[in-house]
Amino acid sequence: MRKFFSDFKKFITRGNVVDMAIGVIVASAFTAIVTALTNGIIMPFINYLLSLGGTGLDSAYTFLVKALDESGNVDLANSIYIDWGAFITAIINFLLVAFVLFCILRIFMRSKGFLQKQIGELPTHDERKQLKQMGVNMKNRHEVIVKTAELRDEKKKAEEEKKRLEHKPTTEELLTDIKALLEKQQNNKSE
Repeated sequence: MRKFFSDFKKFITRGNVVDMAIGVIVASAFTAIVTALTNGIIMPFINYLLSLGGTGLDSAYTFLVKALDESGNVDLANSIYIDWGAFITAIINFLLVAFVLFCILRIFMRSKGFLQKQIGELPTHDERKQLKQMGVNMKNRHEVIVKTAELRDEKKKAEEEKKRLEHKPTTEELLTDIKALLEKQQNNKSE
């Protein structure tokens, strides 16, 4: 769980342009949902907790110039004030949108890696031909994947052996080998 929130913190503070572009596009799609969630479900709980008998964030104003109407009530339309409630609501909306985007992108990236792994396990056209020649049942997915891995291992070993055989040792490598052989002979004589 700590890694999850650590990843979320890294996501929210990183400045990658592509991630931000994706974030803007997906965030615009989730704006209505997140706003409804915030205003309809989360903010009533926050207002209840903050109010403790008061009015909550709806009345979280700092008046710079307070205008009163004829009945002595505050006239917000003509007053100059800082609306802390709207600011806190916007922060909560931002965090919710970022969290939803993070969860979606995390799922997408994991599924993308899973798909690439699955595709990487499947045989290429040439490998399919070889498997058919070997008599592998191409309808048995597990057998195909196992035999493909074996083919690839054999091919890799053959390439390594070919490189080893084609490798022409340098003078230094030859001298090191000769020295090792001489030391081995010396040790055998002394025993």
